[in-house]
Amino acid sequence: MFEAGQPPVDHVLVRTTGSRAAADVRIGAGLAERNLGELTERLRRCFRRIEPFVQARKYMRAMMSELPKRNGWTVAEHVGDRTPNRTQRLLNRAVWDESEAMAEVRRFAVSGLAEAARKGGRQRGKLVIGALDETGQQKKGDATTGVKRQHMGCAGRVENGINTVHLSYVREGTGHALIGFRQWIPEEHVTDPVRSLRSGLPADLEFRTKGQLAIDICVTAAADGIRPDFYCGDEVYGSCPELRAHFEADEQAYVLRVAKNFPITLPGGTVLSAAEAVKTLLKHERQWEIRSAGKGSKGDRWYAWAWIATASPRHHLLIRKHLRTNELAFHHCFVPEGRPLTKTRLIRAAGLRWPVEEGFEFGKDCFGLDQSQVRLYTAIARHTVLVCAALAVCAVTAALLRDRTDNQAPEPVHPDQPPPTDPGQIPFTVPEIKRLIDDTTTLRPPGHTDHWVNWRRTHQARSRWFHKRARLARNIEITQVS
Repeated sequence: MFEAGQPPVDHVLVRTTGSRAAADVRIGAGLAERNLGELTERLRRCFRRIEPFVQARKYMRAMMSELPKRNGWTVAEHVGDRTPNRTQRLLNRAVWDESEAMAEVRRFAVSGLAEAARKGGRQRGKLVIGALDETGQQKKGDATTGVKRQHMGCAGRVENGINTVHLSYVREGTGHALIGFRQWIPEEHVTDPVRSLRSGLPADLEFRTKGQLAIDICVTAAADGIRPDFYCGDEVYGSCPELRAHFEADEQAYVLRVAKNFPITLPGGTVLSAAEAVKTLLKHERQWEIRSAGKGSKGDRWYAWAWIATASPRHHLLIRKHLRTNELAFHHCFVPEGRPLTKTRLIRAAGLRWPVEEGFEFGKDCFGLDQSQVRLYTAIARHTVLVCAALAVCAVTAALLRDRTDNQAPEPVHPDQPPPTDPGQIPFTVPEIKRLIDDTTTLRPPGHTDHWVNWRRTHQARSRWFHKRARLARNIEITQVS
């Protein structure tokens, strides 16, 4: 419902041809094509022959299309092939180095986001985070590599499926992209020679836990010179002693979620669980500080925070408390000697883990990360590489265009503030960049794409304004209490 005096959605003026908005669309489409061309050329040396390379380029464009379902048949039809044979060969049998291809995607994404930060003046003082998390894909039957009945976050319950550990590179205030992954393979699959051969597992593959796979990903990223300010992850990674030891030996700071029974040693030598430490040492409300965990699309995300010193001056326990439910989340933090250590910095790092979830959402909804119908280990990896490549192109382009295309109306400052006549437009997002690229291969009426891109951006800006105003009363109350 709109308030009195607010024009209906269908009558909001969207400036198109000849306007700044139309110019932004043209510039965005051109920049996206240039970035796609640059990354494609980087990938050329990963292929021995030109035919698989050409097919990989077609596959990336198909991932950026509006196909409702992406598999060998639909991709082949979309790119103009007569049968799915070329696509299936690309993923299963063609000779190309998917590991080196992922390295090229990683270098492209990191350098592109760094350039966007420099151009936007957002580099100084902003954190760079490596966010670790896994995502699943539901599968039927037992023929797919790594498939097992297990808890699937995408389904919210125990289901048949596969899981893959990912690393997201996050530049605060700029953007993020998925830059590394390893598929988790159950131990019983690795040690079964028949199943291992049927799944196409490498002969030297050893069983690795998700924490150990995270180590492998981080080592590969470090070899490319990628050393974020902090690594972040949920309890799966915080509960892995090997991962924490690896970071500490490498003098790499981290903020990792841990369970409530995680043991910490206090300065006096007393050992308590994280939950017991909170009950013992944080009895008074004044020991908690209300801070934002960062801005989301609907405004600041407010929590109460506290931290507890341990016997090690470089380790702390950071606690986040939900303001309504009082639910606690615990973070084990390590900062090497000589690096800045403040509660504010740790809170900022903890709040920057969420973009990895947005990366999964974009990867699945926009690029078909979970839509491959391949079964072999190498084919799954190759599909994932090409999806990450498509996502990286759009993420870098959106980051480079962020300042130019963000003209939203000023945020509300009072809960009773009337809405602006012109809400402006949100900056280009990853889904919008994907649509611009797809438009270059789809026949549509003149001005059609310009109209719909700007229509969506205008109405998303209006929706954000109302979301922020609706939360403003609670946020003002919270800041006054703090």
